[in-house]
Amino acid sequence: MNGEIAVLMAAGLGTRMRPLTINTPKPLIKVCGTPMIETIIEGLKFRNVEEIYVITGYLGGRFSYLEQKYPGLYIVYNREFETVNNISSIKVVTDIIRGRDTFICEADLYISNPEIFKKNIDSSCYFAKFVEGHSDDWVFDLDSNGRITRVGKVGDDCYNMCGLAYFMQKDSAILADAIDDMYKTGGYEEMFWDDVVNNNLDKLSLSVHPIDNESVTEIDSVEELCAVDPSYLNEIM
Repeated sequence: MNGEIAVLMAAGLGTRMRPLTINTPKPLIKVCGTPMIETIIEGLKFRNVEEIYVITGYLGGRFSYLEQKYPGLYIVYNREFETVNNISSIKVVTDIIRGRDTFICEADLYISNPEIFKKNIDSSCYFAKFVEGHSDDWVFDLDSNGRITRVGKVGDDCYNMCGLAYFMQKDSAILADAIDDMYKTGGYEEMFWDDVVNNNLDKLSLSVHPIDNESVTEIDSVEELCAVDPSYLNEIM
């Protein structure tokens, strides 16, 4: 099997977007008329990504229409989505991603510019936005050669995670093996998959892939949704 693949993590409860997510999983909330997850899928298709795996959990059945709409898209159910952090969404596809050029994407992103997927990627990387000043979000520390030396929360004048990553064949194999090993040793229940990355940076070769501030928007609340799509303003009034 050759060609790039993608994993879209869509298993979360979306509690910070209630009441909109009571009956609709967060990635299927429409932004400017299109479900968030479909803006990502369209970007990946624009790049000619051959296989897309959508990892579902909460209200997972709502995603089934995507398999009919997009050839090469497959739904994978994460049975642990309520009890284990998002490491579980990568665990269910370790055998799929191992040794493949793989995009790993949060599914609650609004992609306004699919061109970001078309740019040449010549190494494993996280897509990131540079933020001046202090940030409490997930950030990256870099060495003098631009290699990522820390993936974690809190930083100043640094690149911030935006929910998109790309692992080339060697690194996807290392990541898959590391997650499988965590499941064998235990103590993984509260881990983000990015924590596994951080714990294995001595083996991985990761850089930052800079993007502009407008192309990708992570939407975590109704207020943030309204900032992008004012048609939802009545939801918070």
